[in-house]
This record gives sequence, structure tokens and C-alpha cells, in this order.
Amino acid sequence: MTRVIVFLGSLLGSAPALLGGANVLAFERDNSVWVAKIDGAEARKIAEGAAPDLSPDGKRLAFNTQQASGQPAHRQIAIADLATGKVTTFHDVPSENCLQPKWSPDGKRLLFYLYLNNEMRIGLVNADGSGFRFVEKPDPKEHGNWGAAFAADGESFFCEDMEHLYRQGLDGKTIKQWAIEKLVPNGDMTGDTRLDVSPDGKTLLMDIAMNEETERKDWDGPLPAIWTLDLATEKMTRLTPKSLYAWDGQWLGADSILFVSQATGDKESSIYRMSTTGQGKDRKRLVKAGRTPTAAP
Repeated sequence: MTRVIVFLGSLLGSAPALLGGANVLAFERDNSVWVAKIDGAEARKIAEGAAPDLSPDGKRLAFNTQQASGQPAHRQIAIADLATGKVTTFHDVPSENCLQPKWSPDGKRLLFYLYLNNEMRIGLVNADGSGFRFVEKPDPKEHGNWGAAFAADGESFFCEDMEHLYRQGLDGKTIKQWAIEKLVPNGDMTGDTRLDVSPDGKTLLMDIAMNEETERKDWDGPLPAIWTLDLATEKMTRLTPKSLYAWDGQWLGADSILFVSQATGDKESSIYRMSTTGQGKDRKRLVKAGRTPTAAP
């Protein structure tokens, strides 16, 4: 069964400039998903939830719902229609703990994670909630793959298991794999790594936790940086310098990205945009106290 819920605080009639297309920025704040204009203006809450992902046409927002604080995990995949404010929650899947949906390039399907018998699996479902199936891994007993994001062909996806970066078919079979330690000898991937494929399908954007010394007294842990992988040449390029702590990179057109950073002294992270060639010198803050940014390609 697929249930449709209409939120009274919908966007309908409130701000037409926000409704769909390339002018929309979505993000997470205070355990809720939000949308704003692409420059961060006129931000408004859509629903309680996390892990927002805008559809390729910018008209629908996928996310996972969140259980109340202190309650057992209960998360479901949901889609908000930004023109009407209607939110559809998917119940016809074999788990009550689903998270991190990612749109296919044609906007017809979603990849997402779900837990079944305490094992993390990857699922595939149509955008109307029908046709669920598992995307099987070669060996389900191996530790989980994270950061799943569709490739440009819509029939394969990228993911990582903290040791290797993979390109897998929707049957779970490995098409290509890269050892992370060879891609970035002094870097690691984690369960929080985000992967995103460029609009032309040629370049993969990724977060890397760098094993580099830091002098920041307000920072605990590896230095986060954003890199790209040219899928044809397998060349890695670092987009952010050591002085810029950046993560949650997402493409914003062919030559610019969105990312999250927390400057020295800031108590919360903010969302920025920058070019892919400026090494962060042209960065501009769009949203204070935001994370997990997403925009239509």
C-alpha cells in the first residue's frame, strides 16, 4: 500500500518562484527537509525528515521520514510534490527502516538503503512506490556498501565500502572497482561519504577524509575534502585546499558544486557553492545551519 499525506503547510500558492526546476535548493536542517531558492533565499520547511534528494526536473523531493527522538528506528521513503505540497510515503517495502533515497537520471526510480534482519541492503523502487526489489550484492554477508548514487546510464550505480569504490549493475554485479588507498593514498572513505555523478556522466564527485595534520582546535577527526574522479582517465583531482574543510559535495551544473563546511569558530555547518576550478576562493555561503544540499542538475 502507498499512502498519500497532504501537509497543511504545503507550498501551494505561497511562493511560485520556488516550485520546481533549476531554481530550487533543498537541504536538511533541524531534523527536517527544506527548500529555498537556489541562492538560499525564502527557505521553508517541507516536512520532518532527512537525506533530501531533488528529482532531475527539480519538481519532487525524495527523503526519508524520521522517528521521534528516543524511539526505535522507524524511517520510510517519502516524496514531496513541490507544486502541490502532497507527500507520498512508501509502505510497500519489506522494512520499516529505510533511508537515503537517490533518484535515477530519468526520475522514474529510486535507490535507497533498508535494514532487514539487522542487515543493510540496497533497494530499488519506482517513483510511485511500486515495483520494489533488492539490488543484490555479490556476497550479502560482506560489510555494507555506502553512498549509492546512480550512474548516468540509469542501469548502474556507484557505492563504496570504505576500502573500495565500486560501479555496480542493478543486479549487484561489480562492473568496476577501485582501491581507495590507490586513488588517494592518504585518504579514506567512511559511512558518511556522499557520491554524485556530474550532469554529463563523466566525473564522480566524492568526499574524502584526509589523514593530514590540522591546527584547528575546534576540529576533531580527519580533515574532510572534496575530490573528483574522471571516469575515463581515472585521474583524481582535489577541489578543496587544506584550509577549507568541506564535505557533502553535490553537482550544481557542469562547473560548480554545492558543499557543506564549518568555518573556525562556527557552531554549525553551512551550505556553500563554488566553482570546480577556484579552489574555494570563489565560494559563497547560501544557507546557514544547513547540511545535505541537493539541486536539480
